[in-house]
Amino acid sequence: MSRLLGRIGGAAAAHPWRVIGAWVMVLVGLTALSAGFGGTPHDDYNVPGTQSQAGTEFLRANFPQMSGADARVVVHSAARLDPAVLESLRGRLAAMPSAGIVAPARLSADGDTALIGVQYDIPVTDFAGTSAMDALRAAAEPLRREGLQVEFGGQVAENISAPSGTAEAVGIVAALLILVLGLASVVAAGLPLVVAIAGLGVATAVIALLEKVTDISNTAPTVATMVGLGVGIDYALLLVARHVEGLRRGLSPREAAAEANATAGASVVVAGLTVLVSLFGLRLASLPVYSSFGYATFAAVVAVMAAALTLVPALCGLAGPRVLPRRVRKGRPVATSSGFTARWATRVGRRPVVAALAALIVLAALAAPMLGMRTWPQDAGSQPTSNTTRLAYDIVSAEFGPGANGPLLLAVDTTKVSDVDGLVTRLRSEPGVAAVAPPVVNGTAAVIAVEPRTGPQDEATSQLLTRLRAGVLPDGVLVTGLVAVFADISDRLADRLWIVVAFVVALSLILLTVLFRAPVVAVKAAIMNLLSVAAAYGVMTAIFQTDLGARLVGLPHAVPVSSWVPILLFTVLFGLSMDYEVFLLSRVREDWLATGDPRGSVVRGLSATGRVISSAAAIMVAVFIGFALDPDVTVKMIGVGMAVAVFVDATLVRLVLVPATMAMLGRLNWWLPRWLDRLLPRVEVERELFAVRDAASVG
Repeated sequence: MSRLLGRIGGAAAAHPWRVIGAWVMVLVGLTALSAGFGGTPHDDYNVPGTQSQAGTEFLRANFPQMSGADARVVVHSAARLDPAVLESLRGRLAAMPSAGIVAPARLSADGDTALIGVQYDIPVTDFAGTSAMDALRAAAEPLRREGLQVEFGGQVAENISAPSGTAEAVGIVAALLILVLGLASVVAAGLPLVVAIAGLGVATAVIALLEKVTDISNTAPTVATMVGLGVGIDYALLLVARHVEGLRRGLSPREAAAEANATAGASVVVAGLTVLVSLFGLRLASLPVYSSFGYATFAAVVAVMAAALTLVPALCGLAGPRVLPRRVRKGRPVATSSGFTARWATRVGRRPVVAALAALIVLAALAAPMLGMRTWPQDAGSQPTSNTTRLAYDIVSAEFGPGANGPLLLAVDTTKVSDVDGLVTRLRSEPGVAAVAPPVVNGTAAVIAVEPRTGPQDEATSQLLTRLRAGVLPDGVLVTGLVAVFADISDRLADRLWIVVAFVVALSLILLTVLFRAPVVAVKAAIMNLLSVAAAYGVMTAIFQTDLGARLVGLPHAVPVSSWVPILLFTVLFGLSMDYEVFLLSRVREDWLATGDPRGSVVRGLSATGRVISSAAAIMVAVFIGFALDPDVTVKMIGVGMAVAVFVDATLVRLVLVPATMAMLGRLNWWLPRWLDRLLPRVEVERELFAVRDAASVG
């Protein structure tokens, strides 16, 4: 692998304009294809094997007008609303494409607010782009011209989202500052950014093309951008740093590029593969929306890896000596050692037990709030107050009660339930039920809307749903609707989390054991990654489930952790954390094989990799904090969680637990049973990252 990568790097540096031209052609071509044939993102909330899905399927077969997407039109005025105006609006709504049933306007007690529900006969994923929202806006436009406030909620409105661009801009600016400080050259600092952006450009076009043939979640492209930007800059940084090192040793730009690809490039491939392998765990969640996250992020990681391995040597070859710091070009000495890291590792190695216990206590404290985590999929109540869905949500809560934002839909098979009116009467007497609408009957099927007293995110609503399903509703009644779907999603993801964790950890253990031929090191790395993820879960819970923490990240009040986040965060973080394990342990193992000194190899390995990995981690944290500014709550949570995990991994884990545990274990770190040695395939990275004994660090 190293030999092939070296040839690619040397050829790219020798013919930079060919490589750059090829990338421009690919980028322009894919962008044109995506503009002409690309699709739009859609959330697929089908949850096979759940009661809510069974209820939806029953309605599709027996009551198609009530089986599709829903929308909610909220009209608000300073004075009492004119019923004729509302009836005219109902007529326009009923004339919209695929509109099945438009409910009569529901007036608030003071008559200044009206709620009109629209039920479609097709799922939200069948609408082309923003066509459904465009039709809603067109129907409501006459009211807006008269000065009335009209807001929209429901699946149709909540399924439309657009990235703000702020998160990406903040991450890029912060990364540039860190790169300039680390590489001491504006030219060298700009290269990783150019490469990452080029890779993301290709990935964005590919994701748009995927949206044409499969459902891609609204949030998936943003998460893919977050991960792609972070790993793309990191991978390019490692290659640029290794290229700069070669130039400082007197190699020509072509030779330095070839060596960088053969060394750092090999580690980039292995690290990237760990991320891709971890993403396969998303398939085990058994939800279509998770598969879409995997597809989008997979495309982003592959694209930035390809860009790093080809564009970095091409741009470095084109830049020549300008990637070197100005002091070096002028012949003045520049400090290159990571003295602090070496001294710190030595100090930790002297008292490893104390250091390890102190780090574990801190990690346990950070992870403790995780025990109180409550999950619920994102809904309009968590959106920014500038969104029409959030405005509609707040108006409905104030005028009709919080439960009006999340009614439960009961799909009734009238061949099994003969006394539908009696069921309605019984439901109205249930604790926690605010209102029950008259049943809507269509042949052998009926639909009953049950309005809880509490909002969709409230734990009492979930308890009401559980109670209705467990002992109140007779056979032949299925609870569906968005709240029921979300509750089933939360339960499904909670059940599948441990399967995903076991799968990802097992694959990572196998990969590290094969790569380093050291099962102890592999197990230790997996445990430390689990500690980093647990700390991220704990901090995320403490921030978002408290009013103070939520306000710090731009939310008006505490919210449950999005059900989508734990599994997604785990799979992505485990792969990213393994990146740093590969970069660090490659250097430690090389020194161990050369010297046989278990403690000294850790100190020298940390010293050699310290500044590069610290810069890479700082970039990751900056990028993820930038995404914590995104208005989408799920993206915000992922940004916070990933920033915390990478920070913990780069400080407590790499600077304390790694040297402490490796000092305690000594030669046991590299123990390999003979029977396992015979079974393991020989996968040797011929020339590892930082393979030159006196390798200079960044700067």
